Amino acid sequence: MTEKLLRIPEVARILDVPEECAYKLARQGIIPVVRVGRQIRVHEGQLNQWIAAGGQAYPGGWRKQAVAN
Repeated sequence: MTEKLLRIPEVARILDVPEECAYKLARQGIIPVVRVGRQIRVHEGQLNQWIAAGGQAYPGGWRKQAVAN
């Protein structure tokens, strides 16, 4: 296995979003995650596939999600 598991700050930089947003995407299951105990990691290959497939929107749309926070 040559691909690595990325930490959320690395994922945030790749997606060009704030870290808190990347954590939220991971917790909600929007981006594919690997749990290592209590830690969250993202498999680099799965993230690249997710991006290539166009990603996934917030449930209910971004405006609804933004108002709920």
